[in-house]
Amino acid sequence: MAEDLHLVETELDSRSVFDGALLKVRKDTVRLPNGESSTREYIRHLGAVVIIPLLPDGRMVFERQFRYPLRRVILELPAGKIDPGEDILVTGQRELREETGYEADHWRHLGVTHPCVGYSDERIEIFLASGLRFAGEQALDHNEFIEIVQLTHDEAAAAVREGAITDGKTVTALYWAEKVAREGW
Repeated sequence: MAEDLHLVETELDSRSVFDGALLKVRKDTVRLPNGESSTREYIRHLGAVVIIPLLPDGRMVFERQFRYPLRRVILELPAGKIDPGEDILVTGQRELREETGYEADHWRHLGVTHPCVGYSDERIEIFLASGLRFAGEQALDHNEFIEIVQLTHDEAAAAVREGAITDGKTVTALYWAEKVAREGW
């Protein structure tokens, strides 16, 4: 936007530092708004989807899985990365089925979150999935080990407050879920 021009940084040079299967690390030289230059290191990411799977009784489906970078089991909502060229709804449907064994009749896109704007361009699309039905066993990747847990809104909020849920995408999605359930967003 025109009113933001005094804050914009302009790319002068960009180079790849690391090109992995999930993450692409870049190191750019930029022109700052004051005319000086600086370096920006950041991660390119294809994006992801997080799903709020809502059971008919109002509980939500969560996952417990070991997250290696933190070296501990994390309680989180189902999520997964968007494959190149894949529609975000298709990603959500695929990930819900593979990770939980559930399918949903109704899908609503709630919004997007950018979890780490200081060092990544990752976006996470937030979906509410309702009309859930169990479709069969999980179809996990060979390197995934996921336990399913069901929580009410109040139990999930308590888990956030107590530090049992610390995953940023899950906390953000729960904010949206509460607004939809209690305020009709």
